[in-house]
Amino acid sequence: MKKLAIGILAHVDAGKTTLSEALLYGAGQLRKLGRVDHGDAFLDTDAMERERGITIFSKQALLPVGDTEITLLDTPGHVDFSAETERTLQVLDGAILVISGTDGVQAHTRTLWQLLERYQVPVCLFVNKMDLSGADREAVLSQLRARLSDGCVDCGDPETLAEEAALRDEGLLERYLAGEPVTDADVAALTGQRKLFPCFFGSALKLEGVEALLEGLVRYVVPPAYPADFGARVYKIARDPQGARLTYLKVTGGTLRVKDLLTNRRPDTPEEEIWQEKADQIRIYSGSKFTLAEEAPAGTVCAVTGLSRTYPGEGLGAEEDGGGALLEPVLTYQLELPEGADPHTAMQKLRLLEEEDPQLHITWNEALGEIHVQLMGQVQLEILQRMIRERFGWEVTFGPGSIVYRETIAAPVEGIGHFEPLRHYAEVHLLLEPGAPGSGIRIATACPEDQLDGRWQRLVLTHLKEREHPGVLTGSPITDLKITLVAGRAHVKHTEGGDFRQATYRAVRQGLMQAENILLEPWYDFRLELPADQVGRAMMDLQRMNARTDAPETMGEETVLTGAAPVSGLRDYGQEVTAYTRGRGRLLCTPRGYEPCADQAAVVEALGYDPERDPDNPPDSVFCSHGAGVIVKWNEVPAHAHVDSGLRLDAPEPEEAETPQPRQRMDYAGTLAQDKELQAIFERTYGAVKRRDFIPPRELRRSPAETGEKRNIKEAFSGPEYLLVDGYNIIFAWEDLKAVARENLDAARKQLCDLLSNYQGLKKNRVIVVFDAYKVKGGLGSVERYHNIHVVYTKEAETADAYIEKATYEIGKTHRVKVATSDGPEQLIILGHGALRLSASAFREEMDQTLREMGRILSANNQRKKTGALRSALERAREDAGDGKGDA
Repeated sequence: MKKLAIGILAHVDAGKTTLSEALLYGAGQLRKLGRVDHGDAFLDTDAMERERGITIFSKQALLPVGDTEITLLDTPGHVDFSAETERTLQVLDGAILVISGTDGVQAHTRTLWQLLERYQVPVCLFVNKMDLSGADREAVLSQLRARLSDGCVDCGDPETLAEEAALRDEGLLERYLAGEPVTDADVAALTGQRKLFPCFFGSALKLEGVEALLEGLVRYVVPPAYPADFGARVYKIARDPQGARLTYLKVTGGTLRVKDLLTNRRPDTPEEEIWQEKADQIRIYSGSKFTLAEEAPAGTVCAVTGLSRTYPGEGLGAEEDGGGALLEPVLTYQLELPEGADPHTAMQKLRLLEEEDPQLHITWNEALGEIHVQLMGQVQLEILQRMIRERFGWEVTFGPGSIVYRETIAAPVEGIGHFEPLRHYAEVHLLLEPGAPGSGIRIATACPEDQLDGRWQRLVLTHLKEREHPGVLTGSPITDLKITLVAGRAHVKHTEGGDFRQATYRAVRQGLMQAENILLEPWYDFRLELPADQVGRAMMDLQRMNARTDAPETMGEETVLTGAAPVSGLRDYGQEVTAYTRGRGRLLCTPRGYEPCADQAAVVEALGYDPERDPDNPPDSVFCSHGAGVIVKWNEVPAHAHVDSGLRLDAPEPEEAETPQPRQRMDYAGTLAQDKELQAIFERTYGAVKRRDFIPPRELRRSPAETGEKRNIKEAFSGPEYLLVDGYNIIFAWEDLKAVARENLDAARKQLCDLLSNYQGLKKNRVIVVFDAYKVKGGLGSVERYHNIHVVYTKEAETADAYIEKATYEIGKTHRVKVATSDGPEQLIILGHGALRLSASAFREEMDQTLREMGRILSANNQRKKTGALRSALERAREDAGDGKGDA
């Protein structure tokens, strides 16, 4: 059967659980409809869900529809449990987004839409409660197109659906205008590309429109093509009533069988973190019940027992790990244990809850002797309190809570970390750059492998990813940063893996200590519904919070205020609204993200964090002096560093390349006319220069006998032309070589040398390719012969630019010289020395033309050889025939 994993999402009170019941009933899986208000909904299996009438935990149910088996994944609708919803999105083939016909698009609907967009999930929309007064089909559809996507299209009219589909694809539009019909496959393709979002209207409670939705899912959502190799994505960790640990996953390739050995082994996984465990059981859940399966083919969503170290978002087999979560908790609370409870034992048990919800971020503050937990809001706090009581028998309480801040920086800075106690060694240089809001932490490397081996580079990147790095203002985690490894050094004998962990952490902290740091605070998008006579009070309160408020909307006797405000102002404001409106007002909040704190100085002073007294996150480095490790203060580290990264952040830099690059360079790709103008400027400033390439050929020059002049042999510029190539500049200017360099710089060097060897073979010039080695401590430089070209590695403190400038001047005295580079300053000096410059792009065109010409020559030679061989064979045949030996 065709397998589809379909999630169902909605804002609170949109009727999501009711629609789930209706879909199960329509597929013949339920004999009678359950209801949220009756506490008998099929998928609300937990007692807390039945009591509160909300979905807290994601669950699944099977819906066979014809030749398709749909696994319906029900997700929480309350904003406090949005993280559970986000984890489920990672395994979906499609989603149903439920919209209330009377409420329309809410703030939380926008959040869900952003999540669906981030994970690229195809979406069908179901507008519910269309049986209620005030529900306007055209108005809702117009709002969907305006606030979500203009690809939202009403599936109730086949002609309109065909027209809208055709407008979203040029090829389909041409066929449609030519009279060809728009097929279900066409609509499914556009839905899968998220260019089209089919919309269905009805009432789940009255089963109106539910059958059309089921048919639409089967027709317009297509499962992906799965590979043959085994892969799976974990999206949830839970425990059954007997306490068995369940790993919920979707098989994304091959087949999972009982007793298969599963592992997290990856090339870059540290050996001590690798695990191998057997899948003891494969359970296919539908509601609270399950059936055991011997195997699970690709597309199956199941729970596996026997795995103790999996986590949500983890990829198994061929499946890669998922990215970081978009939604993060915005509040942190102190968890207070009952008297006599051992905090260390409590931490071990609380880790079980953190496995199931990693966003809890349960931490032990050693200095204060306190347990802290991060939450989305008050409802989640109450649920957690009850779960601890039911599972562990503790009546815990929580402190007043505080805001979860984040930190970032305003401008690029270089961070240096050095760790060299006796018999240990590592040095790391990091470039920290501010990123776009909401971009999180991005990791990259631009360090040549001839300076720091690839295995050490991968270790540095692992240490950057493995933890949240605290900022220096309040100790809050840093975010919205790009961290690039630009330089480093290891010791042949004394370096161990842990050395680079210390050096990496210290480099991040040292960079932050120098930077202009910005404190970020979380914001909410809010919707405030209240009586019209209370709007003035609300507007004053929101202004006091530094909120941004849209124009008020009037809905009957109520007024609706929407906008955004800091969490610090809105976190307890819902209770105030209830009080001053006498229960007639309602505040709905949805996480918006982080923005700069309006009162940074006051918050930093109140929290009183001292970055230089944080023993777990030191900004200083350790250097070896007289056989012992010595602490060097963070502001003195650059003067003691062993490696020069080449970064000069105080001067304007060109746009950073995306790939490893020994040095930043300024590209220059001027035309011949621009070269002449450049030469004129140079001559006006420094005097006339003699351009070797303009000297006429020997046959056009007058002989000494004709002129009566004596000529120096050096002036004749006899002999072959020289080509000097700035190796790294060319590698990082040519896309194919740059791609190779990302994986292996040595391979890129070899490939360039091979190309230059072929080039020299046809051009018959003398080729010298120069590579930087100026950062190599103690480097003596070398000149090597590679086939028919010369390869130069510069010595310590000598750049390729300097070598090429000197060589151009010396060789240019007796020979014509070309220099291939796109380094702007270098090209100015080349012009001054009378050499001909060749930009990287122009050299690429010349190289490609040379290779094509070589291919034609080789092809012609092969053809001549074949022709010659054929003629020889014919002649031998004629001779044999003449001798009577052959068959005429």
